[in-house]
Amino acid sequence: MANDVTAVPALNQALLPFFETADTIRRAQGEYLGLLGFGPEEADYRVVASGPFWRLRQYSGRGRGPSLLIVAAPIKQPYIWDLSPSVSSVRYCLSKGLRVHLLEWMPPSRGSEARGLAEYADDAISRAVALVSQEVRAGKPFLLGHSLGGTLAAIFAGLHPDQVSGLVLVSAPLCLHPGVSPFRDAVAAMASPWLSEADVIPGSLLTQVSAAMSPATFVWSRFLDAAASAGDSGASELRARIERWALDEVPLSGKLAREVLLQLYCENRLCDGTLTIHGRIIKPSCLTIPILAVANTADEVAPPASVSPFLEAMAGADAQLIRYPGETGIVLQHLGVLVGPTAFMELWPEITDWIKGHG
Repeated sequence: MANDVTAVPALNQALLPFFETADTIRRAQGEYLGLLGFGPEEADYRVVASGPFWRLRQYSGRGRGPSLLIVAAPIKQPYIWDLSPSVSSVRYCLSKGLRVHLLEWMPPSRGSEARGLAEYADDAISRAVALVSQEVRAGKPFLLGHSLGGTLAAIFAGLHPDQVSGLVLVSAPLCLHPGVSPFRDAVAAMASPWLSEADVIPGSLLTQVSAAMSPATFVWSRFLDAAASAGDSGASELRARIERWALDEVPLSGKLAREVLLQLYCENRLCDGTLTIHGRIIKPSCLTIPILAVANTADEVAPPASVSPFLEAMAGADAQLIRYPGETGIVLQHLGVLVGPTAFMELWPEITDWIKGHG
């Protein structure tokens, strides 16, 4: 493993304005797709609380089931959870009687306070969990997270297992040891572009670095998916909505990006049990709550091998892993659980039944 990330010069900060301009251009392209009818059609919600870098949404609904707090990933916009009435994990959970909240992250700006894993995975989620528990008076909420949002939720659950009823992780990498996937190994080997000391990393930089690190995952797979779903009008519309979301770039906290890269990807501290947050060590055995994980076998970003070792190390806790084979027409396999028609027919019934069964 290429852990000596200091051996390669860090990103020249003079390039950051170029990527900031690229963010603006990509967002404009996304807005054009929106004008063509492929923009997000989100369910009704209201913002019930906010902090310096987060907002808490409460979705409309009269559910009397368990409360659910979705922890969005801090990369791109959170409406990937709610693209349209027919492609919406949020709406599906509402239809099953769950009380749904979503924690979204506000884009950082230059000169803003540096915030990393401790602020995102502990401080902000702690506040949101307390607010949800108090507001809905339905007991401790379940946490649900996708990708990095799921990783942040898992860290919180390890810190405060007594504050949540359970944890649902979809395509969320927890174990990032060498060889777990070509994407992980490429991240560790090409770490330098992420090590800029800038307080804000443009979203387009993350997009371009990801494509350079793993073109098979982020470039060629898109063409193969388009070819496989050609002639399917429903898949074409879904692809356009996903592409519109993918163009909606947001910047990421530089401190968070560096800590995720070094501590999670290069050093695998979460799974190895050496991650320290606010002076506390987090390891798999700290998670004593029920956990349901879904991993796409076709996803190189968070394959089953990036989850199963963590569950096995949870010291006999109630932990279940569902393997999802992926499907076509979803642009990127990493998004499949959130947008795939098969996922809504087969996976989400199992996810919501699991939540209600543990609630």
